[in-house]
This record gives sequence, C-alpha cells and structure tokens, in this order.
Amino acid sequence: MAEEKLFTEFPPISTEEWEATINKDLKGADYEKKLVWRTDEGFNVRPYYRAENLNDLQYLDTLPGEFPYTRGTKADNNRWEIVQEVEEADPAKANAIAVDALGRGATIIAFNASRVENADALETLLAGIDLQQTGVQFNHVKSYLDLATLLTDYIHKHNIDPEKVSGSINFDPLTYRLKHNKFYHSEQEDMMQAVELIKKMETKREFKLINVNGITLHNAGATIVQELGYTLALANEYIAFCTEHGIEPAKVASRIQLTLSVGSNYFMEIAKLRAARLLWSTMVEQYKPECPCAYRVRINTVASTWNKTTFDPYVNMLRSTTEGMSAVIGGTDALSLQPFDVTYKESDEFSRRIARNVQVLLKEESFFDRVVDPAAGSYYIETLTNSIAEQVWKLFQEVESAGGALKAIADGTIQAAIEKSCQKRDMDIATRRYILLGTNNYPNINEKMLDKIERMKSDDSEGLKSYRGALAFEELRLATERYAAKNHRPKVYLLKLGNLAMRQARAGFVTNFFGCAGYEIVEPSGFATVEEGVKAIAEARPDIIVVCSSDEEYATLGVEAAKQCKAQFPELPFVVAGNPTEAIEALKEAGADDFVHVRTNILESLRSYNNIVLK
Repeated sequence: MAEEKLFTEFPPISTEEWEATINKDLKGADYEKKLVWRTDEGFNVRPYYRAENLNDLQYLDTLPGEFPYTRGTKADNNRWEIVQEVEEADPAKANAIAVDALGRGATIIAFNASRVENADALETLLAGIDLQQTGVQFNHVKSYLDLATLLTDYIHKHNIDPEKVSGSINFDPLTYRLKHNKFYHSEQEDMMQAVELIKKMETKREFKLINVNGITLHNAGATIVQELGYTLALANEYIAFCTEHGIEPAKVASRIQLTLSVGSNYFMEIAKLRAARLLWSTMVEQYKPECPCAYRVRINTVASTWNKTTFDPYVNMLRSTTEGMSAVIGGTDALSLQPFDVTYKESDEFSRRIARNVQVLLKEESFFDRVVDPAAGSYYIETLTNSIAEQVWKLFQEVESAGGALKAIADGTIQAAIEKSCQKRDMDIATRRYILLGTNNYPNINEKMLDKIERMKSDDSEGLKSYRGALAFEELRLATERYAAKNHRPKVYLLKLGNLAMRQARAGFVTNFFGCAGYEIVEPSGFATVEEGVKAIAEARPDIIVVCSSDEEYATLGVEAAKQCKAQFPELPFVVAGNPTEAIEALKEAGADDFVHVRTNILESLRSYNNIVLK
C-alpha cells in the first residue's frame, strides 16, 4: 500500500506571510499592545508559535524518564498519587477519616501529626493502614527527630520492608524562617537536624526527609518565577550544608521533595512543573552525584488557596479541576486538591470527596495516567517551559551570587520581592485585570454567606503571610450583609435613558460593579423622559442613583438627570456609568458625584461607597 501523505494540498505558509496577514487585520493597531501578553514572570508571550521556535531547545531530544527529566521521571506511564489531607489532629479521628479516604480513591494520606508524641499515638494514627501500599505525609510535627525514631520503631515492630515505605515529613526550617521570622530552634541546630534525619532514616530510601515548601511562597503572593527560583535556592542550601557535613550529594538530593503550588493559569502551571524538573537536574548536576536518583526529584503539588473564594464557593470546584489537570499534565508525582469550602469552614466528608473525585475522574474516566508527557511537542507549552526556566535560573543565580538563600532571608530580600509581587497581584484584582469569578466580576448578587462561615483563617505569622486574593472583596460583601441584617440592604437604582443598546450594556456593567459589594440592584426597563425616572426613584427610595446612557446623550439627558436628581435627592450619590470625556465637566457642574467604568479601581470605589452608605 502506497504511503499517503496528509495535507499535501495545503502549501506551507511562512512566518513572514502569517505576520503580514496579522498586521493587515490589525489595520494599523499596535501589534505589541494588542497581541503580546506581558506576563508577571518577566517574559512576553506571543500570539502564536511555530516549529521554528523550538529549534534551540536541546532537551526536546530526550525521552520521558531520561535526564534532565523535563518530560517526566516516568518512562511508561503518568501515574500520580492522590493525596488526602487530614487536618484533624486527634489520632483516632484522623485515622477514621484516612481509612475512609483510602477506600474512596486516595493513595497518600497527609496527616496532622501535632499530637503524635509517643508510640501509642502513632499506632492509633496508622491503624489499618499498610505502609507498604500507602504513602504517608506528616505535617505540623513538634519534633522531627522524635517522629523519625517513632516511625523507625513502628516499621521494625510490624516487620515492614523499609524500602517500600514512601511519603515525607514536612521538615523545612528555612521556609519556616521565612514565614515566622525564626527557626524551629536555631539555624545551626535546625540545619544539623537535616543531617541527622538522613542518617537516621537511611534505609527508608523512598521516604523524603526535607520538604521544600514552594506552596508557602505562592500563597504569600509569589509569581511562578519567584516560587521556583527561591524554592531551588532553599533546596540548594540544604544540599550544600549536608554535603559539607559529610553526606554524599546523591543521598541528600534524593531525600528532598518539592511541594509546589498549582494555580489556575492553566498552561503556565503545566510548563512550571516541567521547568522545575529541568532546573533541578541543572542545579544538582553541579554536585556531580554518583547516583542518577539525585536527579529524579519528587514533586508534590498542592492546589492554590490564594485564588479560592468564600462567595460563589462552588466555582472553587472548577478552579480545582483545571488545577488538577495542569498538575497531572505537567507530570506531578502527588497531588492534593483543596475542598471547595476550604476558605470558610472545616472540610466535611462531602467537600473532601468532591476534591478527591476530581482526581479519580482524571484517572478512571479521562485516562490522564496513561499518557506520558501529553504536553510534549506543543509549540506553546514547550516555549513557556523554556521561558520560565530561563527566568527562574536567572533569579536563582542572582540569589546565589548575592550569598545564597540564607543570606537573602536574613536581609529580607526574598520577603520584600514577594511582598511587591503580592501588591501587584492585589492591584490586578482591584482593577479587574485579573478576574476572580463571582468575586470581582459576575457576582451572585443575592448570595449570603455570613451565616455559613464557621471560621475565616487569618495568618498571624510575623514573616511571609498566607493570603487570598478575594479577601478584600469578601470583607466588603460581609460588611454589607451585617449592615443589611440590622438595617436594610443598600439599593442601587439604574436610571436607564436614551439609546437602548448602550443603556443595557452599561446597566449590565453597573450590576456587576455594585453587585461585588452585595448591593441590591433595581433595574427598570428604562424611561422615555428624565421626569419619569425621577418619579420612579422617589418611589424606590434607593441609596445610590446610577444613570445609564450613551456618551453622546450624557451631554443632554445625563446633565438633565443630574440636575433633577440632585435637586430632589441632594443626599444621594449620583453616579454616571461610563467615562464620557467630552461631557464630564458639564455632568460635574450639574451635580454628578462619580463616574464608574472599566478603568475604575473597583475595590477602592466600593470601599468609598460602603463608607457612605453603611452608616
């Protein structure tokens, strides 16, 4: 049978021809401003990519399971572990939750080990859990060396093969120092514990003893580049210290786990995990380890809490789904997705099950565990991988050339950089350059959450603080709810005049705008005259009046509406929907108090209205 070549009837198109067509369609508009995305990560993203963009990427010649492991550490599958986080501290209750989760799809349990202080507590916690089949992670540990001793004794007592025990302890004094402005004990004592842990747990080769928490940096506001760059720098401090104290580089590197975030920036998050493995291999190679195991870093991913919201919380399920897909396609080794109600209550069986089932569906129905490196060859993702790697390596080298991560922590360099990034991300949310669905755009206006909130986590750490981007908007909504419970719900009246299409468009904008503060929106069909509208306003008795019309008609209808409303309702704010530059001065003279439009800082504006209305 003759070989059939597909698409031979389509002639090849050069990049120059594509660019010419694009510029023609732009009709003189600025190519860079219209089509190029300027990322927070320090590089630009083009509107399209072609095979020629991959010409210089050397790692593309490697296969999955081969150095530098950009394409993953597994050669024939894409299996990952489903992590069930158990925040319950009581060993017996935690065990019950864990056993139930293992029967429903979880394969690793992340325990809160704060009350595991003796052998009996560990026996209770692990009852019915086969450590040769199930991985365990221990968080909130009071004494890591004591826990290592307890775990070693438990393994020996139950005749468990130490080589088959997998999991990790959350030993990470450097990130703890970043978050709390202090070490567990002291810098020297804590770093020496890393050496002692590796010696004590030498036979348990699959159990990770140092867990570098990039997730902590992310949830404090770090960019992808900052998260990866500083995480690598922190990991390098552990490797350098332990090797200086007689531990072989491979024995150190192979006992380190990276716990990274996974957020909603779908393609970026896929590329981030691929770049992380590439850069880990690049960094570890400098130590010339004897065992290839040093290069195969284990990446544990945890879904971001930074982007999770209290209002419209079921949207968190959608966020978790895309985050799970990014992590899996990126080649994570273990994944923990957040329950949708994580921001305002303790998770229950239902919310934990939903979070788990997202991963079960990815495996059992979508077969994401069957295809190795499914992103391979994508011009876009491969270019993103390389771009992230370049920027991260640049940051890593800057930290190292300035004296390393310990010095950067001590002089506040890392903290200041992340704080600056956090402020930028906050401003993007306030101005709606970044959309949190249901929070700063398209809110469920009639939703009430005050009675559903069991607790709102606050971070009282003295260093880097965990943060959520929605917090400021949620404070506005909750303030409105509290006021409405004792008084009345603030009411915004839409005075719709003139051009039908424009008044409807602006009414929709205003509904979204003031709905983000939880105000009631009164939207009549529209009025033929200003007088009719003013009469209806008197009957509705609102707290704010917003006129919705076209820019051209604001010079006439808008001015007249402002005059009549201010004459009859002088105490009510009169707001113009839009930014009619040619009519602004006339509207102000007529009594307009404010203008709301796409460039308005919505958070700042709503705060000012809350100060006026919620008296």
